[in-house]
Amino acid sequence: MAGEETAATPRPGIVVINKPAGVTSRGVVDRVARLLGTKHVGHAGTLDPLATGVVVICIGKATKLIDFIHQTKKEYAASFLLGRSSPSDDLETELTIEPTPRLPSPEELEAAVATQRGQIFQQPCQFSAKLVAGQRAYQLARKGREVELVAKQVEIERLVVTGYDWPRFDLEVTCSTGTFVRAIGRDVAAAAETTAVMEQLTRTAVGPFRLDAAIALPDMHPNEQGRRRLQEALMSPLAAVAHLPYHTLSSQEQELAVRGGHLDFLERF
Repeated sequence: MAGEETAATPRPGIVVINKPAGVTSRGVVDRVARLLGTKHVGHAGTLDPLATGVVVICIGKATKLIDFIHQTKKEYAASFLLGRSSPSDDLETELTIEPTPRLPSPEELEAAVATQRGQIFQQPCQFSAKLVAGQRAYQLARKGREVELVAKQVEIERLVVTGYDWPRFDLEVTCSTGTFVRAIGRDVAAAAETTAVMEQLTRTAVGPFRLDAAIALPDMHPNEQGRRRLQEALMSPLAAVAHLPYHTLSSQEQELAVRGGHLDFLERF
């Protein structure tokens, strides 16, 4: 029957996955693709392998809406260790521990955090997916080559200290796409005249898609039960654009649109 869902042609939709540490975003895509028996699967924003949390997966024709999701703001919960540094600004590479680190007071840490709020120019991390002469920056960094990455303007809409017990401090972040949370911790520490590495990162939301609505990756068993679980969690593709302004056409506007006429309401968007 036309339009009937089969294993080869699953219905288009969006599903939110809670990615565990040690799995790549591509690995999540591959798991979903195998489970549904389709190649038309993509994710709406990479999450580092060591990080956990929200990965938004688009299936079928919903992949055409990935850019709309990618442009939305992201939310994170992150933990950092002061008095330490590493080439990757996290625990992925060798740590250097300061022999006599400076211990910022809570007030000094708050003041340092304030320097990172709003629209800022952020220096990307050396270990990042930024392209440099056709190669990823992290590929060059692993070869011992330090590259000059251009600072990019990002927006940190919300940045709150949720815990501080030296050497660890915790942040909640709401930021624009393209922001490096590792770099936020690095730059907060620099403003407090010390160093820091990111210890842990959880992405709690991508736009309207939140962690509390996510499927845990281990629950997606490679069998019919896992496939049904995934299908039950599928959201409409329209969820990708639910945050955008919209206008319901009147009957007159519908007739005008069919004739190719000018619609005045478009000027308001």
